[in-house]
Amino acid sequence: MPTILVVDDERDIRELVAFSLRYAGIEVVTASNGEEAVSMAMQALPDLILMDVRMPRLDGFEACRQIKAAAEIQHIPVVFLSAKGQDAEIQAGFAAGGTDYLVKPFSPIQLTERVRALLASNGA
Repeated sequence: MPTILVVDDERDIRELVAFSLRYAGIEVVTASNGEEAVSMAMQALPDLILMDVRMPRLDGFEACRQIKAAAEIQHIPVVFLSAKGQDAEIQAGFAAGGTDYLVKPFSPIQLTERVRALLASNGA
């Protein structure tokens, strides 16, 4: 069973995303900020990371850069989840090492389908 790390500082969003993925049969671990995300990625070695962009302590872009700089976890795809859908923000996500960018709000079905496609393309 694949494991996804869900990172969002808003508890309601984090729980909704986690619930949707668990309902689809995916194991989920969570973190509430970028620092926790880097630490949890090292511990859990998830198959995919869903990461909010705007968070306290360490934003999603910097957390992604740190993940991509760590040899043990740099292979893990990072998908950004953000309410900011401007092209410059999306490009910044890819420049930080992101694999994909999903703009909030999104439906649980849309999220689950995107995650399944990404997991399949990575062999998870």
